[in-house]
Amino acid sequence: MDEVDTRLNSNHQEIVFQARNLSKVYDMGEIKVRALHGIDLNLYVGELVVLLGASGSGKSTLLNILGGLDTASGGHVSYHGQDLTKAGDQELTQFRRDHIGFVFQFYNLIPSLTARENVAVVTEIAKNPMRPEEALAIVDLKHRLDHFPAQLSGGEQQRVAIARAIAKRPAVLLCDEPTGALDLATGIVVLEALEQINREMGTATVLITHNAEIADMADRVIHLSDGQITDIKRNTEKKPALDLHW
Repeated sequence: MDEVDTRLNSNHQEIVFQARNLSKVYDMGEIKVRALHGIDLNLYVGELVVLLGASGSGKSTLLNILGGLDTASGGHVSYHGQDLTKAGDQELTQFRRDHIGFVFQFYNLIPSLTARENVAVVTEIAKNPMRPEEALAIVDLKHRLDHFPAQLSGGEQQRVAIARAIAKRPAVLLCDEPTGALDLATGIVVLEALEQINREMGTATVLITHNAEIADMADRVIHLSDGQITDIKRNTEKKPALDLHW
């Protein structure tokens, strides 16, 4: 495949991540657990992708490899042509710091720091960050800047976590079950924030869920089962997060 083909698809969308024959095997002593097998996948600039599948299907493993939190056992994965498969720990750390924002099911906020200070933890080490106040305004929390996590609802804490993730202006936002610990109404608010960031900042967003209803807001839906991609579907019409129900 020539250089142009590795960077663009037929619609001239630039490729962010390219995975080819990607595999991951965990060695559990006498038992080997195959988490991923033969993954071929392109992810493109500015798109919102949902990874859909049951628990144990390989969604989180794939996300962690893309984000440089884990390494593949075989195959290749690249970020804008940079081969992550051959990267060492220091290179992966720099890759995560410069390019990737993470949002997890649990918020991982520092209890002794305010919302503003939790975001500043990231902005103080980023190359070209936005101000914490700006990031929190994007997720509609400018009125909660100086509140501690214990003074915030679950949805507000998750939005602080999103603000922290986007404050360094990442090219990619990787979200692992970001609404998993939230009720419907609160989950919708969080999805609206992710939707806005994808639309207005052009941040490529990958969202893991086992909830099939959330897939309706994506550009593409990638189904995983037993460590393999079983289907890739493009939504002809994306449903706004506000219209989702489950």
